[in-house]
Amino acid sequence: MSGFIKTVTPPAGVEGGEIIIACEGFDASDYRHCRVSFGEEPGQFISASPSRVLVAVPEGKGGSHELTLEGGFFLGHTDFIWGTRLASELHPVANPAIDPESGNIYVTLSGTRGQKVPVSIYEITPEGVVSPFLSDVINPTGLAFDRDGALHVTSRYEGILYRVTPFKEAEIVAEDLGVATGLAFDSRGLAYVGDRSGVIHRVNEIGEARPFASLEASVSAYHLAYSPDGDLYATGPTVSTFDSVYRINALGEVSKFYTGLGRPQGLAFDVDGNCYVAASLRGHRGIIRIAPDGRNAEIVASGANLVGLAFDREGNMIIVSTQRVYRLPLGINGHLMA
Repeated sequence: MSGFIKTVTPPAGVEGGEIIIACEGFDASDYRHCRVSFGEEPGQFISASPSRVLVAVPEGKGGSHELTLEGGFFLGHTDFIWGTRLASELHPVANPAIDPESGNIYVTLSGTRGQKVPVSIYEITPEGVVSPFLSDVINPTGLAFDRDGALHVTSRYEGILYRVTPFKEAEIVAEDLGVATGLAFDSRGLAYVGDRSGVIHRVNEIGEARPFASLEASVSAYHLAYSPDGDLYATGPTVSTFDSVYRINALGEVSKFYTGLGRPQGLAFDVDGNCYVAASLRGHRGIIRIAPDGRNAEIVASGANLVGLAFDREGNMIIVSTQRVYRLPLGINGHLMA
């Protein structure tokens, strides 16, 4: 055997993602003798050359596995973190929310515009048990916990911010919020709701809503998260393929934090101030990490149709696509005020 694997970019991902294997001496002359596997699951070749192999992450049980690449006299092994699928047949359209006490994950079955689905929000335990949690919210979109541990949800159809009671009932907090999508809470307990037509509303504890900042209208939704530095960050995909992550200070002043992403959606932060965004970077879809100074970005996990993420207290990244929920054990200490 000859040749070896140099790097895998990114070194983690979920099914449907694409990864680049940089290698030396890979023999791609006869595809009948070329194989790539994630543990015991075969992956799919997209392209191959002696120094660069592009493959798709397969469906399967996931978990941390050894990646094996074979071709002619080439045999290489390396580590790859393969996300575990926790749930499917859902419809998340933004970040999941994680209960800081129980560690339970909450995701939406959002539906098409105006569709009233039987279950609006599902609950997933850390062990992966999925159960119905809340009904009667039409087109649930943004999810977030306040500082008192109450789950909140926006309805983009009704323009309403709801609070979920201990009896699993949705009570109205604020109305007339437009196409209410993104949701985040600051350290004072104030809620911020993104109306995708161009306004971010600030809602106080008695439900009074006031315009806080203005952005370009989004073709789908706003996504909001607070960083450790105390600023609000937002994404809102437009028709451009070169979109931005925006930073909004305490006065509601908007600036561009990073530009160059394709369809950026849900975002979250770690305790060091790194920003993680579900987006495309240089044609590759996944979770993008942007440095605190907004200068450097890299893909840290690959995946298809990803729309949001959150961190639990165990260092896992919880990722949602348009239908599925995954757990990726990256050992990241997340900033939980998101």
